[in-house]
Amino acid sequence: MDTEQLYETYRPLLFSLAYRMLGSVMDAEDIVQDAFLAMNQLPSDANIRNVKAYLCKIVTNRCLNLLQSSAKQREVYVGTWLPEPLVQLEDVSLDPSEIYQLRETISTAYLMLLQQLSAVERAVFLLREIFQYPYDEIANMVGKSSFNCRQIFHRAKKGIRHEPPDIATSTVTETQVRQFIQSVIAGDANRLLQLLSPDAVHYTDGGGKAPAAQHPVVGATRVIPFYMQWMDWFGRPDSHYSYIITTVNRSPGIVMMISGRVAYVYSFEGSDSRIQSIYAVANPDKLKYLEEVVR
Repeated sequence: MDTEQLYETYRPLLFSLAYRMLGSVMDAEDIVQDAFLAMNQLPSDANIRNVKAYLCKIVTNRCLNLLQSSAKQREVYVGTWLPEPLVQLEDVSLDPSEIYQLRETISTAYLMLLQQLSAVERAVFLLREIFQYPYDEIANMVGKSSFNCRQIFHRAKKGIRHEPPDIATSTVTETQVRQFIQSVIAGDANRLLQLLSPDAVHYTDGGGKAPAAQHPVVGATRVIPFYMQWMDWFGRPDSHYSYIITTVNRSPGIVMMISGRVAYVYSFEGSDSRIQSIYAVANPDKLKYLEEVVR
């Protein structure tokens, strides 16, 4: 298989692994590109018995290196940290996991749960639980013994508080998302009370670079006034906003533009047919890749 064929065959898998590891679309794309460049630079007589495992090893190790180098930055992150939203617009697919479907482990909630794990725990957990690699191959990828990988996996599984199926069943429909944004714009607090779970939580990731709630807003009776105030600001005569209802992390979500610039991306989780969690990414560093696509 030449490099182009390898890219077409394995890119969805590698992106899926890197994005789950990092929670960043741009970093995942860079690491996947780097993996294929490294593959392309191997001597012609290189003997690689399992190309898929070899590429996964390159991606895993580059992810581990990046996570370790950025660990200190994460420690001083301003406000709530949310993963970079994975957006699929109507005519442009930015979500390779649509092709490579491995459970519903791409949701914002699940990616946040993975943050409870150390970098190595996350790698071992994903390679075993999601990608079903045997411990011997995982050991080769992460530079640990098979026994150690088995122990790391069981420790990680205890550390991550929920199983994927629990999250996969907590979905929000496009109709609910549409009604939510319409109710916010209309200032219809009664309708919002019907749409939101009583213990709904709103999270905003501004990273200290955009207006954002520094802490989660907990409870429908606090979330609703928060959005009423938010809409008062957007309703000013000099405010020019628009929005698109689209797919964000495999669920219906919202991309909001202000004066033609992507300002917020929302994703939602549900419980008992109501919206349970709202995730709003406003950090401009996490929205850069969307600017060209939305235009």
